[in-house]
Amino acid sequence: MKQEELRAAKGRAVAVILAGGSGQRAGAGTPKQYLEIAGRMVIERAVDAFELHRGVDEITIVAREEELARTRAIVEKNGWRKVTNIAAGGKERHDSCLAAIRLHDDPRTRLLLHDAARPLVSRRVIDAVLEALEEDEAVVPAIPVVDTILRARDGLVEDAPDRSALVQAQTPQAFRLGTIREAYARALADPAFHATDDCGVVRRYLPGTRVRVVPGEAANMKLTYAWDALLLERFLAGE
Repeated sequence: MKQEELRAAKGRAVAVILAGGSGQRAGAGTPKQYLEIAGRMVIERAVDAFELHRGVDEITIVAREEELARTRAIVEKNGWRKVTNIAAGGKERHDSCLAAIRLHDDPRTRLLLHDAARPLVSRRVIDAVLEALEEDEAVVPAIPVVDTILRARDGLVEDAPDRSALVQAQTPQAFRLGTIREAYARALADPAFHATDDCGVVRRYLPGTRVRVVPGEAANMKLTYAWDALLLERFLAGE
């Protein structure tokens, strides 16, 4: 079977760059995904990772409505060939995920949902996610939790979970389209639905579906606060 036929049988791999954040916690006057780190925008570095990866067929960028023009200009400037869609996101993160999900209808499609604010995702992490998706329908890269995590309420510690069983989730989180679509369909029917993590949606609303964990990397950190930019620069410098 030819390589093109084999990939068609697996389903197209579509990277979704979620760039709808406001960046308020980063304390910047511009959304964090448009900040520059070592001479290149955060979103540019994130898109580059998937544009240059041979296993990725298409890229969709989901941005805030008011940032669509800027995002289109960035795509044009970079000449990215894999970017096939630039869509408007919503108020919540899951609204942006749904915007991307609704652009595709082949249930075999493999969606890799990635935070634009994680500019240093490596080829190795993307490789691991795609490989695991051949056997499982939901995949998340993660790194071990190194600090003690406490569960607290009203200023009092309730529990100290065993950190050997805890991991810190990263992106890209990858799914078969049919799986993530069904999970969100059930979630939206739940009046109490709230989520910040797509694998969490699958785990809660499709409890029979295995969510595979693959090794992430410390450099695949998310730009959240102003000082995170300094850490990202140090990773880029190889320190």
